[in-house]
Amino acid sequence: MALMCVIALFALITAQCARATPPSFVLLFADDLGYGDLGCFGHPSSLTPNLDRLAAHGLRFTDFYVTSPVCSPSRAALLTGRYQTRSGIYPGVLYPASKGGLPLNETTIAELLKSKGYTTAIVGKWHLGIGLNGTYLPTRQGFDNYLGIPYSHDQGPCQNLTCFPPDVKCYGFCDQGVVTVPLMFNENIKQQPADFLQLEKAYSEFATQFITDAVRNNGPFFLYYPSHHTHYPQYAGADYAGKSPRGPFGDALMEFDGTVGKILQTLEETGVINNTLVFFTGDNGPELMRKSRGGNAGLMKCGKGTTYEGGMREPAIAYWPGSIQPGVTHALASSLDILPTFAKLAGAALPDVQLDGVDMTNILLNRGASERQTIFYYPIAPSEKYSVFAVRWKNFKAHYYTQGAIHSENPQDSNCSSLFLKRHDPPLLYNLEADPSENYNLNSTEWDSVLKQIQAVKEQFEASMVFGESEIAKGRDSALEPCCIPNCTPKPTCCRCTSFKP
Repeated sequence: MALMCVIALFALITAQCARATPPSFVLLFADDLGYGDLGCFGHPSSLTPNLDRLAAHGLRFTDFYVTSPVCSPSRAALLTGRYQTRSGIYPGVLYPASKGGLPLNETTIAELLKSKGYTTAIVGKWHLGIGLNGTYLPTRQGFDNYLGIPYSHDQGPCQNLTCFPPDVKCYGFCDQGVVTVPLMFNENIKQQPADFLQLEKAYSEFATQFITDAVRNNGPFFLYYPSHHTHYPQYAGADYAGKSPRGPFGDALMEFDGTVGKILQTLEETGVINNTLVFFTGDNGPELMRKSRGGNAGLMKCGKGTTYEGGMREPAIAYWPGSIQPGVTHALASSLDILPTFAKLAGAALPDVQLDGVDMTNILLNRGASERQTIFYYPIAPSEKYSVFAVRWKNFKAHYYTQGAIHSENPQDSNCSSLFLKRHDPPLLYNLEADPSENYNLNSTEWDSVLKQIQAVKEQFEASMVFGESEIAKGRDSALEPCCIPNCTPKPTCCRCTSFKP
């Protein structure tokens, strides 16, 4: 009996010590991935065993949202817990020659965690600006180390680049008249153009080495992996090319999933899997215009570039063995909520600014209710004149304006690609619990009280919103395009460096 008491006491002390140790964080962020693209979210031919494992043994979100239907603003909101309109990452996205970027007075997740002794790294797609002399790079925004392409990998000519072995050229042309996409290590260009066939291998090795080193140093860590997959043009190395029944898109998705698997394996081998919160989601909906080379929004209407559900509702999974019980949650949540959640778990003070995110720990650890009741949908080009295009309150969504996007060209639904801005008065109203595809407008007077409530929360939100100066409106300067041979001519074709040694 005495021995049993000692064992029980030891187990209690061990559990309390484990909880007292701040967890590490791995944040996985897919690119242009639709709500219906993963096997664990219902796709019949996607091969994503590692993400499926996270979903089977973690918490899968059915109602998780991002703040924008395109890249840069979505990433700004993820890292700051604030709508992109506050930080100025609008309208649209940043380019290689953009003068602006994520303002340095914004507090990122990395900066917040560094204040508590975390070591931090990012591997993959940044897309929040470069600026003069690297002003806006990740290493200036709280990250100790960075390996990646600093913007979308289609923002440079790709028609002569190899996307699949042995020498299958990338599909399409991508952006022309600019430098080829560079691979950067911290603030230095190591390869230009980036070698897509070896890129994911380099990312995987960087991520696993970072985790190994952090654990060896006995400190908590934050790894942010914003993947290029599954954005156009899709690519994959020899281990995954031709392996998916879903074609090039499926191969790219498999390669992303493979890197996720290597990260999980490293967490297990280093003994920190039970004290690491892994969170997965994506930046915006699928690019339907690419057809089978684009993603799939599942039941959700339209995709990238729109404020319909398919543009901003994303798959999401939280995984933390021993702390998060496996299951599914229908709680309303947003990428905005990741910063305050990580802060709470790390014991870090929140930045002294207007935050739009809320703490999700009650959802994650207790399967409890969400502190969030509303989602506000900003279009690609938000403005104070039009404000939010749509509002979700509880299960109801009201569209005040709708507009399609070229990204979401869909012959089955002209609403997805029509660029005509439509104002709705009264707003279109949908019950997303009964009608997630937004097919059936609730246009009878019995729903007037719901519309009044939504209007009230919309007005309250708008009163709190102060638009920051647009960083994207600052324009572009071709001299800012990253080049591995500074001042070479003729630019951009002279910017070529083939070796890579991090």
